[in-house]
Amino acid sequence: MKNSKKTNQDNSDGKQNDLEYNKSNAENEFLTTNQGVKINDNNNSLKSGERGPSLLEDFILREKITHFDHERIPERIVHARGSGAHGYFELYNSMEKYTKAGFLNDKSIKTPVFVRFSTVAGSRGSTDLARDVRGFAVKFYTQEGIFDLVGNNMPVFFIQDAMKFPDLIHAVKAEPHNEIPQAASAHDTFWDFISLMPESMHMIMWVMSDRAIPRSLRMMEGFGVHTFRFINDKNESHFVKFHWKPKLGTHGVAWDEAQKISGKNSDFHKLDLWEAIEAGNFPEWELGVQIIPESDEHKFDFDLLDPTKLVPEELVPVTIVGKMVLNKNPDNFFAETEQVAFHPGHIVPGIDFTNDPLLQGRLFSYTDTQLSRLGSPNFHEIPINRTIAPMHNNQRDGHMRQEIAKGKVSYHPNSLGGGCPFQAKMDQGGFVSFNERVDAHKVRERSKSFSDHFSQAALFYNSQTPIEQDHIASALSFELGKVETVSIRERMLGLLNHVDSNLAATVAKTLGIAVPKDIEKPINHGVGADDEGNQEPAKVKQNIGSSDALSMLKNPTISNTIATRQIAFLCADGVNADSIKVMKIALQNAGAKAVIIAPHLGTIVSAEGTEIAVEQTYKIAASVLFDGVFIPSGKGIADLSKIKEVKEFLNDAYHHCKFIAAEAEGVQILKNNSDIKAKDSGVLTSENSADKLLATSFIKALGRHRFWEREKTL
Repeated sequence: MKNSKKTNQDNSDGKQNDLEYNKSNAENEFLTTNQGVKINDNNNSLKSGERGPSLLEDFILREKITHFDHERIPERIVHARGSGAHGYFELYNSMEKYTKAGFLNDKSIKTPVFVRFSTVAGSRGSTDLARDVRGFAVKFYTQEGIFDLVGNNMPVFFIQDAMKFPDLIHAVKAEPHNEIPQAASAHDTFWDFISLMPESMHMIMWVMSDRAIPRSLRMMEGFGVHTFRFINDKNESHFVKFHWKPKLGTHGVAWDEAQKISGKNSDFHKLDLWEAIEAGNFPEWELGVQIIPESDEHKFDFDLLDPTKLVPEELVPVTIVGKMVLNKNPDNFFAETEQVAFHPGHIVPGIDFTNDPLLQGRLFSYTDTQLSRLGSPNFHEIPINRTIAPMHNNQRDGHMRQEIAKGKVSYHPNSLGGGCPFQAKMDQGGFVSFNERVDAHKVRERSKSFSDHFSQAALFYNSQTPIEQDHIASALSFELGKVETVSIRERMLGLLNHVDSNLAATVAKTLGIAVPKDIEKPINHGVGADDEGNQEPAKVKQNIGSSDALSMLKNPTISNTIATRQIAFLCADGVNADSIKVMKIALQNAGAKAVIIAPHLGTIVSAEGTEIAVEQTYKIAASVLFDGVFIPSGKGIADLSKIKEVKEFLNDAYHHCKFIAAEAEGVQILKNNSDIKAKDSGVLTSENSADKLLATSFIKALGRHRFWEREKTL
């Protein structure tokens, strides 16, 4: 069977990036069985008489029911809930100095990609807005084979060694005796594990921050997590860290808001991604790399191979090398998003592994889990997983084999097949692993350089703004408040005290217990630990005290664009049409979308007598689904004060620190609401109708994302 996938090289606009494979179009076609037999009756099974028993010979019924019975495959153990999209990667500057990977050398190539975003802990049916790590996996269909960059929206992980991964996931998943809670870490087993694993403390700071509840999948960073290698044509090695920087900036939502979004629309992220692409608002990220010479491997105060550590951008800047655009939704969720199989071991010449013990374990685990989920070693032949590079080898048979290999030879070396297929030399593109020297004893130990568990946790916390630090403390208070075992809470306070004493004291106050005076020594599973693994972790002073790149609010890469933001227009009959028009045009010119909300669907009649189409009602809409609120002018607007849902809408928007604008009669609606303080500079008002200056100020304010300062007054 010929490989039918196509590349995008000739598509200069990048819009038709679809990988054409085995698609069916039933338009104007007859219904058939899977064997192509046309079906005469798809409504009735074959029976012995119209009221008689069904007949075993009904091959159409048996095929249909059998296929239905087997339509579900095991969901992923982790990252079960996901969303995906097609796109392309385009290189800005050649990286040939560092890597011989073709797609990172040739700027004329548009490399097709498929990206899957996901949550980690929940099942397929869980909410998008859980506090959780987000998977950020990119499949590059390069001309040299598949490269999978299987990362997360956080640059570090909970554990240092893959041996602990089953324990971590068992602990965070719903507790086995009652399968509660779903998609949540706020329970005893998770925090019991974490309180005994101080190496997790850096990751805990990230997960308790607003990074764990993104505003949109389109507004979160991505990271390769591990340190990889670039290998160039001279067989020189450089260490590399991968970064994805969103063009829309990095934004989160408030925890209370996230919980309410889950109630209103548990598919919030999935729908947001789908609708943005359908509307032509294609999400974009820039690919950045941190490149570290082989000679600098040991120059840092942390170990490059430790997956619980990051390389601060102040020490090694991120170099932007290209961009990724997602411009097409899947045609079929199951066939593409659910069946896509990622693997960190899918690499191409010019990219190689390091001895990161978590990465090493993943290289085994991903193959094993795909065999379990997809039922066959031939999962690479599923269309979404199939390489666009020519594929020739002597592998044969297996469950659901699709490739039809001709000839009698299925081994190598051979003479009967002319020696084909041939091995490729390195200068012919053959993959050769980096010739790293390994000379050591077999041990079950961890390097002493992995034993600092708190310095970077403190670095992350100290890098946050006071608002972001408050959010971390609130998240920890919520999570640990759900823990029923007091000793677990006390152990966690002890660990938090190693990160920041004020943070520990703040959380302790909400838990109603004191930070332990005799702080229990954390367990460290490193060299020198006793039989129980007990050893006090090392503390290493960092070269830098804080890093702006770690804060979403201070991060200089945050864009002030309001492109794709959703702004709620609170309207009613008698609204001023010009007031709507001026603000709507201004927002649309800035790339945002205005959504008209009114007491009923259909249309409302403006003060000028024109009809205005309504998109949502106050019974359906909720402020948590929008980025800002505008109340236009008009005599009929006064009636909004009588609608209970409008008051709830505005209260939530205000308490979630969103920007609110109002004109003329709309201002009175705000004054009638005792929860909204006029002195708040996050509330913009004008006594004039159709005020262009108000529109300009509102757009500028929305670029800040939230007026977080409001939290100090609530």
